[in-house]
Amino acid sequence: MHRYFVYDVFTETRFGGNQLAVFPEAESIPEAELQSIAAEFNFSEVTFVYPPENRDHTARLRIFTPTMEVPFAGHPTIGSAKALAELGHGPEMVLELGIGPLPCTAGPHGARFTTSAPLERLANPDPALVARALGLAVDQIDQSAHAPTLASVGLPFTLTALKTRADLAACQTDMAAFRDGAKAHPEGLDFAQFAYIREGDTIHARMFAPLDNIPEDPATGSACAALAAFLCDLDGAPLSVTVHQGEDMGRSSLIHLTANGERVTVAGQAVRVMEGSLL
Repeated sequence: MHRYFVYDVFTETRFGGNQLAVFPEAESIPEAELQSIAAEFNFSEVTFVYPPENRDHTARLRIFTPTMEVPFAGHPTIGSAKALAELGHGPEMVLELGIGPLPCTAGPHGARFTTSAPLERLANPDPALVARALGLAVDQIDQSAHAPTLASVGLPFTLTALKTRADLAACQTDMAAFRDGAKAHPEGLDFAQFAYIREGDTIHARMFAPLDNIPEDPATGSACAALAAFLCDLDGAPLSVTVHQGEDMGRSSLIHLTANGERVTVAGQAVRVMEGSLL
């Protein structure tokens, strides 16, 4: 049997935020079963924790969505750091991910990680295609500061500003458009869409990745990290914002972001909801 914990991440209360299953002793799980286990949970991600390759580090993480392994994701990093802290590690730790070692801090008041992965601007998808994927009209996209941009600091997302909170609430995914987008932009993997509105230091956002069996994600730390790096670069100034995500699906999340140059810090709380054993 293999024990696991389930956390709600980027929330201070149970049944909010983004669900995550953490297997803290994954080295005895057969490699061939990892993807099937992630699909069985059907959360946005499941993390498998291994001993570190570098003895000076805390642990090595492998992160799986329902359909693939990914090199980096935000809420799995926060949730796994919180789980490791509750198992006696930290508060300072270094986690090995597919994008390299990531310094983290975790304790009773939450967790945070800092990435220095360079911002990659991969493409500018056609606004009409993005609008179709989101079930919106093109004139609901706010292109005054930037056009829809496929960007990454480890995992790619199309970052799209919308004009109003009502426009954000109106998003409804079009699977055919997502398939067209993934075909047109294979560098974007599943053409995941991160739509947002910005009101000063507050951002409201939604993320959709239906081709990865994630109709909507209640909290997406990797997309938030990409957005923070992108906005910091766009503004040419340090950034400090709070992202509200998951509200339109009844799983409110709070994600705190700071960015300065190529350094982005993502912070939030996580609470353990369940634990059990995989037979």
